[in-house]
Amino acid sequence: MASNDAEVKVLGTWSSPFVMRARIALNIKSVNHEFLQERLWEGKSQLLLNSNPVHKKVPVLIHGHHTICESLIIVQYIDEVWSSAPSILPSEPHERATARFWAAYLDDKWFPSMRAIGMAEGEDARRAAIGQVEEGLVLLEEEFGECSKGGPFFGGDRIGYLDIAFGCFLGWLRVTEKMSGIRLLNETNTPRLLKWAHGFCSDDAVKDVMPETEKLAEFAKMIKGRVKGATPRT
Repeated sequence: MASNDAEVKVLGTWSSPFVMRARIALNIKSVNHEFLQERLWEGKSQLLLNSNPVHKKVPVLIHGHHTICESLIIVQYIDEVWSSAPSILPSEPHERATARFWAAYLDDKWFPSMRAIGMAEGEDARRAAIGQVEEGLVLLEEEFGECSKGGPFFGGDRIGYLDIAFGCFLGWLRVTEKMSGIRLLNETNTPRLLKWAHGFCSDDAVKDVMPETEKLAEFAKMIKGRVKGATPRT
């Protein structure tokens, strides 16, 4: 295993919520690291292809001579290696399992539904995607009450694993709200999440990593234009 003072690098893109997870976790642990920007639209670097030969995706954490892939695995690795700093995952087994469950739900169900809002073809598909996102937010609003134990974060008094897993999507959530004209986080249905989102984005570990909404919105338009302009495969 690499020593704690070995060189640390993150391969990623500024716009990726999954890359944000690694960067926030390192900030929480006060780990000095270098952020190496990948320009995926121009082609993947040889360093990325060598570091993640299976999926060829970001983020990749490079710690000394070791490479770690997949955002949630990276967060757990950071938590375990720099164990003297504030813990990210809950220490209690049930709380730890619960946080992992909701993180998987976010990646497998909720975030794909949010992405589907902007890419939906037709009003029916768009409404269905919005409904799925809103349903998930209500569930997360309820879970926040259980996990936070009266604190400002899912992790209680400070940012934890589920905060990172969910909070990394807030930039794209704001873009979705802006482009769809719908307030997904609001005082009526998700008042605790609305307050949590403000606290999360204002935290020192997050504020310099969270992309600006306008910049992200322009990037989203570019992606959508490229996808729609792609030549169908035959």
